[in-house]
Amino acid sequence: MSRKESKVTDSLTIKCLIVVYSYHHNNTAKIAQVFSEVLNAQIKTPDQVTQEDLQQYNLIGFGAGIDSGKHYKPLLDFVDKLSKVNNQKGFIFSTSAIQGVAKVKKDHSLLKEKLISKGYIIVDEFSCKGFNTNSFLKYFGGMNKGRPNSEDLEHAEKFAVSLLHKVSCST
Repeated sequence: MSRKESKVTDSLTIKCLIVVYSYHHNNTAKIAQVFSEVLNAQIKTPDQVTQEDLQQYNLIGFGAGIDSGKHYKPLLDFVDKLSKVNNQKGFIFSTSAIQGVAKVKKDHSLLKEKLISKGYIIVDEFSCKGFNTNSFLKYFGGMNKGRPNSEDLEHAEKFAVSLLHKVSCST
């Protein structure tokens, strides 16, 4: 079975929703789109999702850009309002100006803590660089122009394929 056929087979057994807040340069939305294609997932913004919507899915992705070391506030506020669930599988993703294992772990920690406290099991996490023109950076043309790039999108695709296998093996 080819990788593409494997993705289709696995995605048929997984019903996935991606909740993303991306507005600045739509960096995180680009990553969400790749995930959506691999996972055959619907993409919604936090204000488009109801509690009832979430009950229809067995995998939910939560993503946003990083601002001051944490996911954008509208996503965090959305998670604060969620009802408790019983071992719902989820994943976290982001784009940010600066990367590194320790930094991503720190950046994702607040969202991860909130989701775990609501009963979510975090299957995996993804992050890549995003174009940033916040603050003084706008005067210098920004940082990470052209990111996420084709290599970042390829990494996002591989991550989504790995999610399919992790979730389908544990269901």
